[in-house]
This record gives sequence, C-alpha cells and structure tokens, in this order.
Amino acid sequence: MRIIAKSQRTAIAIFSLSVVCYTQVASATFTLPLRSKKGMVVSAHPLASEAGLAMLRKGGNAVDAAVATTFAISVVEPFSAGIGGGGFLLMYSQKTGEIKALDFRERAPLKATRNMYLDAQGKVRPNASLNGYLAVATPGTVAGMYEVHRRYGKLPWQEVLKPAIALAKDGFIIANVPTWRSLQEYQARQQVVLNNPAARDIFTRNGEFYGPGERLVQRDLARTLQTIAENPQSFYTGKIAQAIAADMAKNGGLITLADLQAYKPIWRTPVCGNFRVYKVCSMPPPSSGGIHLLQILNIIGDTDLKSWGWHDPRALHLMVEAMKIAYADRSQYLGDPDFVKVPVQQLLSTAYAKKRRQEINMDVAKPATEVKPGIIPNSQFPLPNLRNESTQTSHLNVVDEQRNAVSLTFTVNLGFGAGVVTPGTGIVLNNEMDDFAAAPGVPNAFGLIGNEANAIAPRKTPLSSMTPTIITESNRLRMAVGTPGGSTIITQVLQIILNVLEYNMDVGAAVSAPRIHHQWLPDELRVERWGLDALTLQGLQNRGHKIKQTNPWGNANAIAVTADDNLEGATDPRGEGSPRGF
Repeated sequence: MRIIAKSQRTAIAIFSLSVVCYTQVASATFTLPLRSKKGMVVSAHPLASEAGLAMLRKGGNAVDAAVATTFAISVVEPFSAGIGGGGFLLMYSQKTGEIKALDFRERAPLKATRNMYLDAQGKVRPNASLNGYLAVATPGTVAGMYEVHRRYGKLPWQEVLKPAIALAKDGFIIANVPTWRSLQEYQARQQVVLNNPAARDIFTRNGEFYGPGERLVQRDLARTLQTIAENPQSFYTGKIAQAIAADMAKNGGLITLADLQAYKPIWRTPVCGNFRVYKVCSMPPPSSGGIHLLQILNIIGDTDLKSWGWHDPRALHLMVEAMKIAYADRSQYLGDPDFVKVPVQQLLSTAYAKKRRQEINMDVAKPATEVKPGIIPNSQFPLPNLRNESTQTSHLNVVDEQRNAVSLTFTVNLGFGAGVVTPGTGIVLNNEMDDFAAAPGVPNAFGLIGNEANAIAPRKTPLSSMTPTIITESNRLRMAVGTPGGSTIITQVLQIILNVLEYNMDVGAAVSAPRIHHQWLPDELRVERWGLDALTLQGLQNRGHKIKQTNPWGNANAIAVTADDNLEGATDPRGEGSPRGF
C-alpha cells in the first residue's frame, strides 16, 4: 500500500482528517454491525474480506475463507502482515465442539545465538534486531495456511489463492481516506524501506510512497503466490526458498535452506476457562495472550461490573489492577513452551486468581514497583521478562453457515517488517527477532523488558501477545474476536469481550468503545484521547492512576452469534477494515 503523501504538508492534512474522523466516532457514534445469516468474514481490509466471502459463496468452509483472507491481507496490507511473517490460528468445529490451536509463528534461525545483538561491551546494538537481514526469523505463514487447509479445507488449494494472486497481479486502489494506523507506520518506516532496493522498487516512486487513490501492483508477489498455489512447499524447499536463502547469505542474514526446510507449524492445545456462563478459549504459549486474558477474567471473577457500567471508575480500576498483575506474571513466566516450563495451570487456577484479587485495593492504585509476579512453585526464572511486539499486525475472523469459526492473527512485526524484500519474490520479510530478549533487562522497540524465558535460541519461537479468541455458550459458538496492537492486544480483547458479554453491547459498539491499557511497566495508564469523560478520568486519578492520554490504538474485529442465530460482525473504526456477509 502506498499512502504516505508526496509532501509533509499533505501528510499532516491527511493525518488531521484521520484524527477528525476518529474523534467523531469516539465522541458521537459507534460502528454499526453488519448482520447476516449464512456466513461472515471480518478483516482489516475490505478486499481481503471480499476474498474470504467469495470462498463461502463457492461452498467453502470457514477454513477456506480464512486462508483466502490471509493471503489477500498479505497483498493489500503489506506493512502489517504477510507471507514473510507468521502467527496463530484458533478454529472451532460446530459438529464436534472441539477448538484447535495452530502455531505458525516465526522461529529463530539455526545460526541465531543468545548474544547476537550485543557489541563487544555487552551492550545491545541499536536497531540490529529491528532493521535489515539480521532481524528476520524463519517465516511460517505459508506453512501454517497449507497445514490447516490440507486438514480441514473443502475447496481446492489453488482456488483459495486466486483472489490474492489477482490482487497482486492486477493491483488494487489504496484507500482515499487512510487511517492514523497506516499513516504512522508509513511515516516511521519510510527510510528503512528506501534502504532496501527491492522494497524501494515496489513501494515507492522517486523516494516517496504513493498516495491515496493510486494503484499498487505487485507482479513479483503475484508470481510467488502462483508458485505457492501450484506447490506450497516451494516456499520452503523450492525456488522461493533458494531465493530467500541466497539473498540472506549475500546480505549477512542467518536464514538458510536448512531453516526453511525444517520449519513445521505446531498444533497446540488451546487454553480455556470459564467466565460467567461462557467458555473462553484462546492461544496458549508461545503466545502470552490466552493465559493473561483468562487470568484477568479470573481476577474479575463474579464482580458485577454491569451494575457499575463500563465507564465507571470502579470497574476500570479493577481491570487496571488486574492488568498489572497479569503483565507482571508475564514478565516472569512466559516463553516458548518447547524451551522453558511455563506454569500454565497455576497461572490459570481460580485459587491463584482469588489470592491475587485480595492484593487489590479498590480505593488506591498500587504502584507498579509494588506489584510483583506471583510466587509459583518450581519457578525457574529471575525478574524481569516483559517484552512487546509491534502494533503492526492483522486479525481476521470467519464464521460459516454451519457455525464453524476461525480466529486468526498474523504479523511481520514492525511496519514492513525488517524493511527487507527478497529480490524477485515481492515477499516482505519480518523483523520478529526483536520479540526476543536481546539482553536481560533491556527494553525492545516498544518499552517492554526481557530475560531468560524469552532469550534467543536456535529454532525458538519469540514470545507474543497475539490473542485470537473463540467463545462458546452451552456448546454453541457465541463469539470470535481478536486484534493487532502489540502488548495492548490482550487488554483490547479483554475489553471487547466484557463489552459484549457483560455490558450487552453489539459488536459494533464493543470494538468502537474507548480503550484503556496498563502493562505494569512503564507505570502509566494509557487512555485514548477523546475517549473517557472528565469525571471518569478524575475518578481514576483520585485513585492514584498515572494517566497518559494517547492517540487511538488497535484495529479489532469480531463476529458474534445472536440469540436468534444470526451473525453480527464489525470492524474497528480506527482502521479501514470491513465485515462481509451473506
């Protein structure tokens, strides 16, 4: 996508328009949900949602639609996610009631070392894990999509890739009204893209990104997708793999043919818990999302938030204090379960939640320095270990006519990933290595700190906050939800779930409502500007919360099943996504 304007003045004007649009949404109206009966797709881009819906119309199932949407997003939202990245998928079968989780997250190359980003003095080299070839982890998106499709898809593999191939070959028109989300990423990552000749040739002209209303054509990516349609293993063993490995070797990257050939997605057991009458299932480690979403819900417990109201300072205070506890625990215990022991059952136990709830003073905010990770027996990790991935990620949900569902989050990490495109392929490669702890106690690009549990190791998966979530009620689908947003993903999904299940909002209102976020460190309560009213803010400040008002964040979407078995879907007004149904 090419949405950086051709002059700074134009960029400022567009950004101002974007802010005005969001201000109107936040202060006046919520996004109206789309309702349908037979099937629905919601994603971060209308063209991607159309690609998924086309599969449902052809008789495909939720998996077919999710795979088509994922590949389409890889074309139309290259700054956020793509086939050069990875992610997590949750799927629900209405027939069996079973929920499965697929980990297709990127992994550290075989040549990766614990101290690969440190200089001779043991200090982290600036931007080494962010920009360029050394920042790239082995991609998993293609392997993940092929794995879930070959097991559960209904339509032919080549059929589900057709929309993405067409979008890359013929191009697509960039949105006339870009969002704050896309603008800030294009502005922040412009120089990184310009530094890579292949990326520069695709996404810029005369050193500038193309503007709204123009057509982006990605012919190299179209050929790559066509090759993947004919043989998905080509990404890992064929000409595509050879091109990636050769370019890595030429430019000091670590990924080799051996890394690509060895990559396999992993089926994992989702983490599930009960909240009120609902069963909430989400992604297990190496994502921290599911554990800490459930942990916060457990701490809230049977508190009657509804009687207070969603904007009541008491309800928000309780959520914030629970967030601090969860993120403190995240700092201590979370990592790749194939490399470290994560105390999942202890963190999810209701007894542990009740113990931590007793530490919360409903009248006074506890300083972050006084919020400690809980003492879990046999814990092996010293403090601290809190990391944060990029806000530039993409999420999609699909529900088909049989009420099978997919909730999928994937990413290339920072905008345009590492700023690297493999020549001749059109593939934007991730910078997911930054999600590891480069050194104990050193914050990454987003301020979160890391240590032993998330240290770099060959073939290890970096810690994530991605939280694709599926909720059932009485063994029937109730909701599928997720969002991008780095460390804020967990708290966004939490608030959307509470908005629907506790406060009885429709999904349009639920994804539009103002958001808050606290991640333990830094000790600040982030609040969306134009969000909460003055009395609510004062009530939080009176309790000792250090409020930081910021621009809006996230790009959530959700599908809910209503009491009369209709589907209700909505995308975030903070982004440019769109629901599609029939």
